[in-house]
Amino acid sequence: MKSLGSLLFFLVIPMITFSQEKQEKIQWQEGLPLNWNDFKAQPDKSNSFSANTNSGISYSWSYSTASGVPVLKHEVFTNFYPNLSWVKDIKNEEYLLAHEQLHFDISELHARKLRKALDDYEIGRNIRQDLKRLYNRIESERVAMQNQFDKETSHSENSSAEMRWRKFVADELEKFKAYTL
Repeated sequence: MKSLGSLLFFLVIPMITFSQEKQEKIQWQEGLPLNWNDFKAQPDKSNSFSANTNSGISYSWSYSTASGVPVLKHEVFTNFYPNLSWVKDIKNEEYLLAHEQLHFDISELHARKLRKALDDYEIGRNIRQDLKRLYNRIESERVAMQNQFDKETSHSENSSAEMRWRKFVADELEKFKAYTL
């Protein structure tokens, strides 16, 4: 029985790892907006929304004292996941696509905030825990802002709120421009 458990472990874990590694993603790039062909998932028919953007931030880091001075290197990416994002029932194509792009832009804003936080981080004794806390705080802020955006715009139905959000996010991205990839 123990060998069966080991066999299942070695069969299942590589499949999970493989599927995570193979997840198609598009990295955020200035001047390269999303288009409807990027939304490849089957629409959720039970959902009343016209589209869904699945985006987020990821990071990696390494730490070295080889030079005699502690050095933290890091990379932060903003990703859009085509196979988890969908569209249906498009009424105003450009307007709705701009709404979905703003979700991606909000993720980029938080990636820039994470890059700044990592640049400002003073290396301490608990680096792994500190960086995890930084990421978790900024990720929580990102999720809260995504939810606030949809709430205030009524998922793109409130055009005056939508325009305020477009300006706000553009201004915030500009504020953190130094932390663009």
